Amino acid sequence: MDKRALLAAGVTVTLWASAFVAIRSAGHHYDPGALALGRLLAGSAVLGLILLVRREDLPPRAAWPGIAAAGVLWFGVYMVALNWGEQHVDAGTAAMVVNIGPIVIAVLGGLLLNEGFPVRLLAGMVVSFAGAIVVGVSMSDEGRASVLGVLLCLLAALTYGAGVVCQKPALRHASALQVTAFGCMFGAVACLPFSGQLLARVAEAPASATLNMLYLGVFPTALAFTTWAYALARTTAGRMGATTYVVPALVVLMSWAVLGEVPGWLTLAGGVLCLAGVGVSRSRGRTTPPARPEAAVTPAAPGGPTR
Repeated sequence: MDKRALLAAGVTVTLWASAFVAIRSAGHHYDPGALALGRLLAGSAVLGLILLVRREDLPPRAAWPGIAAAGVLWFGVYMVALNWGEQHVDAGTAAMVVNIGPIVIAVLGGLLLNEGFPVRLLAGMVVSFAGAIVVGVSMSDEGRASVLGVLLCLLAALTYGAGVVCQKPALRHASALQVTAFGCMFGAVACLPFSGQLLARVAEAPASATLNMLYLGVFPTALAFTTWAYALARTTAGRMGATTYVVPALVVLMSWAVLGEVPGWLTLAGGVLCLAGVGVSRSRGRTTPPARPEAAVTPAAPGGPTR
């Protein structure tokens, strides 16, 4: 991955981490489907405007299946399931279950995209997933988890992983902006049944909650999903999935800075494990330099040295 793609991935995980703080606030006043729809409508409006300004054409026909599938699965079902799941389980439990997503990406990428199963990638994911479990356990509130909440978070993880794998082939035919913009629009269409809830909540919710919903649409959705697609087009789905294990560590730091939630040592240790695993997954093994060709041996002159 080149430096620009690495920077794009960094923007993505930072904004996705900030989304957890915004969702926590907006989720108190918006139903899961209404929050997802409002977020996707805001994201679609921003991305559509950028498409018009840049005068980009419609994606080629070959890209549409991947765009539509990723839009419905990742932008639509994933967001509703995650919002709903977090109403039944605490944030720590949700983080643990949703972090199955990168593993789903690695498995499906190896099977369906012929990316294989690099040893360092798998080892790094094991380390990062262990870190995510530590963070989740340290942040969990006993007694709040429910079977429905866990199943909803599991659905979110599965649709997240499947959506990324569907998105990867589309990026061979269309730009990152096209794939993100039209995927977001497909997700918004899939969430239209929640329009009544959204209209009702907008009239009742405080301005801060609505602003958080708009923030989710503009930055963690429109901007972060575009930078994600840009980076994904330049590396494997498995490696990009492993990169998202930085998010739990960033959430811990942001909660500390923004919400004043001082993390315990166990939480910090889990965050360090997450970062260490990402480092392992993105590292490359040492390559043995090619042997230097032996110098040609020339016959020695009579009485002279050999070389």
